Amino acid sequence: MDKIPMTPEGFKSADKELKQLKSVDRPSVIRAIAEAREHGDLSENAEYHSARELQSHIEGRIKELGAIISLAQVIDVTKLSGSVKFGATVHMIDEDTEAERTLQIVGEHEANVEKNQINMNSPIARALIGKEKGDSVEVRTPGGVKSYEIISISFI
Repeated sequence: MDKIPMTPEGFKSADKELKQLKSVDRPSVIRAIAEAREHGDLSENAEYHSARELQSHIEGRIKELGAIISLAQVIDVTKLSGSVKFGATVHMIDEDTEAERTLQIVGEHEANVEKNQINMNSPIARALIGKEKGDSVEVRTPGGVKSYEIISISFI
């Protein structure tokens, strides 16, 4: 299997979630199932079915996170420099609207649009990778082609 590139923060986040699921969420849902069983007839017991569904979700997420963590290749981005690559934080400006935007290029499993962390396989990340400060980048989006100028690149 291929390694999964991750930032140290992404790895810590996945590990923290896995520990939470194993030590808190799993025992909690097991108690909820036991309590629901005590209510009698399981065929019409909504609490039981809801708890079993949650248990299935938790167990699936535990497996998924375990696989991600086992294949993780943690990359210390603070030791990187130069052109845009995995882990780079890119500050850029939309050449049409003059709107500024800052994005960090991260692995698929740690991407979070709300935190401006984008998947390294996304169209904008692929367009940015390999570029330097001052370069113009064209990105094909569902709304059309957007042009950005890279203002700065940092690895923090």
